[in-house]
Amino acid sequence: MRVFSGAALLLLGVIFTGAAAADWIEQSNANAMLVLESQAKFDPEWIARVGLSQFDPDVTDLGANLEERQDASDRLLLAELNKRLALQQDPRVHEDLEILVQALEDGIETRRIDSACLLPYYNIHGLLFNSFNALLDPRNDKARYAAALERLRKYNGRADGYTPITELARARSTERFDVRGLLGPYRTELETDLADAPRYIAGIRDLFRNSGLEGWEADLALLETQLADYLDWLRADMVPRARPDYRLPAEVYTNNLKNYGVRATPEQLIAQAQYSYQLIRSQMSARARQLALLRGWEDRSLLGVIRRLKREQIPPDKVLPVYKQHLAEIEDIIRREDIITLPQRDAAIRLATEAESAAIPASFMNPPQLINNTGQYGEFVLVQTNPALEGDAVMDDWSHDAVTWTLTTHEARPGHELQFAAMVEHRISLARALFAFNSANVEGWALYAEVIMQPYLSPEAQLFSLYALAWRAARMFLDPMVNTGQLTRQQAEDFLVEQLAMSRPMASSEADRYAFRSPGQATSYYYGFMALMRLRTELEIALGDRFNQREYHDFIIAQGLLPPDLMREAALARFVHTAGDAPAIP
Repeated sequence: MRVFSGAALLLLGVIFTGAAAADWIEQSNANAMLVLESQAKFDPEWIARVGLSQFDPDVTDLGANLEERQDASDRLLLAELNKRLALQQDPRVHEDLEILVQALEDGIETRRIDSACLLPYYNIHGLLFNSFNALLDPRNDKARYAAALERLRKYNGRADGYTPITELARARSTERFDVRGLLGPYRTELETDLADAPRYIAGIRDLFRNSGLEGWEADLALLETQLADYLDWLRADMVPRARPDYRLPAEVYTNNLKNYGVRATPEQLIAQAQYSYQLIRSQMSARARQLALLRGWEDRSLLGVIRRLKREQIPPDKVLPVYKQHLAEIEDIIRREDIITLPQRDAAIRLATEAESAAIPASFMNPPQLINNTGQYGEFVLVQTNPALEGDAVMDDWSHDAVTWTLTTHEARPGHELQFAAMVEHRISLARALFAFNSANVEGWALYAEVIMQPYLSPEAQLFSLYALAWRAARMFLDPMVNTGQLTRQQAEDFLVEQLAMSRPMASSEADRYAFRSPGQATSYYYGFMALMRLRTELEIALGDRFNQREYHDFIIAQGLLPPDLMREAALARFVHTAGDAPAIP
């Protein structure tokens, strides 16, 4: 994962809505701030995104000897943190120190593996769009916007002491051209990035135009010229070095799985997921037959019923209102059934822009800033197109009523949005909120949220809740099969279309995720879900009739973004002994 930086210890008392932190959290955050301070110079844009606004004007370091400088910085930090670890008596602070140490060690190891195997390649257009999209976010204090002008001048090299970021990216790639054995970017990935470049540039221009800032036009025009030159260089020098095979070296893919929180071999993932997929699919077939009988449909097959329900499309101008309405109804169910403690703030849903759809061609959660939050909220961003595809790229997968319930529970409540909102509203240490971030835990919770809401939904919505579960199980065998050469990317896409009636644009986006967008990440959903289900079973056995689902869910959320192994340790060490006494979140 990427770790970020901060500069002032005065933040320690005001993190997360300004509430006074417990003594152990203050101690833990003091340790985390050492890491934040050291790493600010390497990735300041992402750091600013989570709320440390003092880094708003700063930009990514792509200078010479980058890997060596990052490793040297991290090794100094490791030496200091290990000294503190040996002396620390408080078990919670000790656990957070272990999280920090693991994050640094994982970063060093990932850089070593990638450097040994992969030619450096930078999608600068996407990087710059994401940078400005985060800083000029309407949820931010408008006083922060002015820093975008300084960032712009640093990116294009007009600020004193700065070289254009396009030149730095080109230099970091070029200096490794003669290293034998390095794999260039996957050709389709590179071609996709080249095709998306105009969308990113248009998106950046729209962000500045809508920001109310003045005096950016000339600097952006200069940057656009530099970006055009960078595209020409990519076509001339990087495209010939692109690899035709999407598969990564085994060491890289295995390391990807670990970084996403998936500590299993591809073979283990495939075996478990193929079994789970068939089990869930049999449940879907039974549910589909019942629905067909209820509605008087002659075609009672699973795919026939799925396709029939997908025809019940919501008019485009009604999609967003329907999602918002269902969110309110889901919140009513949560309160009525005492499923989990809801955050005090409202959740938000909006449609994605074209540039956002290009960057992430699937619906996603846009988290709020986690530090110094003054009321900012998370956003469920609904994506309905895949701009990378030519022609009709509209997805019909998320705009029919039966699926809206499941997607809302995953991205909003009680899924991702609730997870982040709870971290803002309650006391979570920096280590647990940021450094312990793990895709298996985050996505595992959101998939778990879908399942716990399933009993309270309509038969149609229940079928698509099972559909979503089967899809995530399929991900856990399709991704490793694609990356180990057992399936081609096209075969994975065809499987999703033919076996799950997924639209071609959505299936293409999925297959791209496995092949090059985020190899390994798709396995984390079902993997993390299984960990939470196993843990729940373990606790139900241990507690018997003292088990309370709201207390369990509140406890899980109160731990921050812990990976599955640490979550289990925390539950067995603390939840079992306090169950039935008080809710985990006040």
